[in-house]
Amino acid sequence: HFGRAATKLGITQPSLSAAIRQLEETLGVMLINRGSRFQNLTTEGKKVLNWALKITADTRTMKEELKTITRGLSGTLIVGAVPTALSIIPKISNIFLSKHKSVKLKLISCNSNEVLDSLERFEIDVGMTYLNNEPLGKLKSLPLYSESYCLMTHVKNKPKNSGKISWSDLSQFRLCLLTNDMQNRRILNDRFYKEKIEINPLLEANSLLALLTHIQTGEWSSILPLSLVSLFAQNKEIVSIPIEKPQISHKIGLVALQRDPTTPLITAFLKEAELFIREVKKERSEATTGFKL
Repeated sequence: HFGRAATKLGITQPSLSAAIRQLEETLGVMLINRGSRFQNLTTEGKKVLNWALKITADTRTMKEELKTITRGLSGTLIVGAVPTALSIIPKISNIFLSKHKSVKLKLISCNSNEVLDSLERFEIDVGMTYLNNEPLGKLKSLPLYSESYCLMTHVKNKPKNSGKISWSDLSQFRLCLLTNDMQNRRILNDRFYKEKIEINPLLEANSLLALLTHIQTGEWSSILPLSLVSLFAQNKEIVSIPIEKPQISHKIGLVALQRDPTTPLITAFLKEAELFIREVKKERSEATTGFKL
């Protein structure tokens, strides 16, 4: 919409139209298919947009490198994460921000498709998403952990004499689940199909907070990652029951555009993530062997 685009840019619509025409004359191609209003970008227009995004991203990288030389690491890092991974982000971001006092972090909740689209459009710097199920293309990825699932419910709904349940047992619960545009829900739907069970949740939401608040009422249950259990550690009325037979898991990790050079902020954040992974592996090894250096 030309009018809304002009408003966002802080100029008049005639000025915007004139600027686009001038760019078309300079490049010698039509960029936009026009009718009485904007229709879409031409093939050439899409090419120009891709180049423009890359050029602006490279310009930003150059400016960040120059700032880093004179002032040290600074600026704002934008991270887009799938909702089920948000609870893991602080394990990295707290260390990252404590080491780099002049850096700010902006965290955005996205579904898995939005994470990839936002990376390609340079709207976020780093994504945190599923690694098994998404077409990652030319993105570089860093696996962090495997997501497995549990039934989260009020203690009054807990089955008697049951520390674990199977997928087929879930149909007896009043479920609230994430919406179908979320990868977590698509994973669950695939499992329901394979187990030949029919699940028709009466409540769906694209927000984990919405699900968690409904669980707390005692009227609802949900199927959520085990990584979220710690959020209810102090609430003795909420219980988590691991789902087995079969037990499934999906890798979650960080993704970023495969660029050379990449911004100093992205490089530093991924470095902290790698250090975090090494520390976790070391702790697990020590716990297994009983030997600590």
